[in-house]
Amino acid sequence: MVPHNVDYTGAGPGREATPALWQMLLSSGWEGDPNLVVLCGGEALTPGLAAALLPRVKELWNMYGPTETTIWSSALKVTSATGTSVPLGGPIRNTTFYVLDSLQCPVPFGVPGELYIGGDGLARGYFHRPELTAERFVTPAVTHAERLYRTGDLVRRRRDNTLEFLGRADFQVKLRGFRIELGEIEHAIRQQPEVSECVVTLHETSEKKELVAYIVPRPGESLAYARLRQRLRERIPEYMIPAGAVFLEAFPRLPNGKLDRQRLPAPQIEKTVPEEAVDDRVPTPTEAAIVGVFRELLNTSRIGLEQRFFDLGAHSLLLVKAHDRLRKELHPKLRLVSFFQYPSIAALAAHIDQNRTREGETVYAGIQ
Repeated sequence: MVPHNVDYTGAGPGREATPALWQMLLSSGWEGDPNLVVLCGGEALTPGLAAALLPRVKELWNMYGPTETTIWSSALKVTSATGTSVPLGGPIRNTTFYVLDSLQCPVPFGVPGELYIGGDGLARGYFHRPELTAERFVTPAVTHAERLYRTGDLVRRRRDNTLEFLGRADFQVKLRGFRIELGEIEHAIRQQPEVSECVVTLHETSEKKELVAYIVPRPGESLAYARLRQRLRERIPEYMIPAGAVFLEAFPRLPNGKLDRQRLPAPQIEKTVPEEAVDDRVPTPTEAAIVGVFRELLNTSRIGLEQRFFDLGAHSLLLVKAHDRLRKELHPKLRLVSFFQYPSIAALAAHIDQNRTREGETVYAGIQ
């Protein structure tokens, strides 16, 4: 539970709008108002937008709360925008926050969980929709009979009892056997200094499913997705890294300023590697054999010998197929884990050659 630690009694005359609308004002040349108190809510307030607003207005407040809890449930006065995210404040008076896991048990500091809200602002439910009311308005055992609203928002509680918004908990997808919270991926991408906004979706076709990141770079910044992938590997597992990215100047918006997911453009993910990643050198026989297998499995003609398998578009199930093929063609003792220990064609080929030499075998030379 997050304790009552906010007494929001108002900050004076102010104007309330979504982050998208404040950004539109700034983009249109609005210079601000030193007497204006800005209330920003409805979507996540980014550090970049906060940094742009702070010197232009009297005060900036990050507001949070769903309609089901009678609009605002927390308010935080923003005084700086130096971190990787703008936190949510603690609950306002007569409001309670709980951060719970999938079993509706409290999670420790720093562990992601879903935010539940209780208190005097809680709605009775949805009009003539008893099933939805029963699903979203619940009474977990931890609350000792207090009724709460499940927000569907994924947050992480900080030591100062503010909350770090991570995304939507109900944007969970299942991909190749893994359950993935898209909000966690979006949070990792938004922490990159060149990124202004980010949305991650699961793109499905009749042939496959892939994670795709839609990214709006900060003004004046350029970002290559290959470089971003390298950084993401330090923050999230490989299976959570999107297969590709779509860079946009701005996201499509609904009339209320919120993101219109239905109008995001269909991605065109290029599976071949950049020109500079393709080697001019002649591959060894073992490298050529591995290249041939991956060309067939990935349906691509250009493959860099130093490029990681996952960068080429491979995933765990495809590596199982490659493993079966290469055991038959190159080395029957090749282990599946070797694809992760030696994650490029050049590294895996060197590993196979080294092991075959140790065993007194002749290095495979059957590929012309």
